[in-house]
Amino acid sequence: MKEKLFIIKIGGNVIDSPKALDRFLSDFAAIKGKKILVHGGGKIATELGKKLGIETKMVEGRRITDADTIDLVTMTYAGLINKKIVAALQAKGCNAIGFSGADGNLIQAIRRPVKTIDYGFVGDIADDSVNTSLLSSLLDQDVMPVVCPITHDGEGHLLNTNADTIAAVLAIAMAKKMESRLFYCFEKNGVLRDVNDDSSFIAELNQSHYDEMKGKNQIYEGMIPKLDNAFQTVAKGVHSVYICNAFHLTSNVNNAQPIGTRIS
Repeated sequence: MKEKLFIIKIGGNVIDSPKALDRFLSDFAAIKGKKILVHGGGKIATELGKKLGIETKMVEGRRITDADTIDLVTMTYAGLINKKIVAALQAKGCNAIGFSGADGNLIQAIRRPVKTIDYGFVGDIADDSVNTSLLSSLLDQDVMPVVCPITHDGEGHLLNTNADTIAAVLAIAMAKKMESRLFYCFEKNGVLRDVNDDSSFIAELNQSHYDEMKGKNQIYEGMIPKLDNAFQTVAKGVHSVYICNAFHLTSNVNNAQPIGTRIS
């Protein structure tokens, strides 16, 4: 039987609020077993960009990353947010280490080719582009990786990669060695039928239901990358994928009255 590995991605309003993030990290640190934390921080990057006069451009929930923006997101994700999370986890007795994709050659990516939209310095990742040996070695030493959404192309260029994609690719790559369980955590209870009603979360969502909702514009555009990645991970051998409230994480991990949307 494979050992369990929890890959947990935190984003949304939780990461923007110091109090909410601290509460989540306390719960996260208390989870027993091997785990990897992946974080976003787009709103923080957007606010910092305003102060620096860097305009934010989004298409279908994805950031257009020009030369100024790749500097901005690298500073924000790989620096400010990543190190604050690592320091907070150390204070909670969780021996964490921060990573971008360039560190330890953890994740290589390819700059997204221009089709109808030029996303700029944005990286796409193949499932075999993850340094699983490095991750396994760290996990075996009870060192917990904290991964930000900055990758590299192996030629000295940094690339911005969606954090949901990072979490999905890590889960897929590690599923060959461990029983990967992926959790997308944010401020909502799951995928909602009504975005203004937290109790309207869908307990289980399959591909056809998702395609139907997307066709009717019932899915908020920022949720589309998350769900697209979630369905890909299930199809590629990841044990389970949940989209859930960050503060219901422990009940979901422990399979005790799970609250959230299971992707099937």
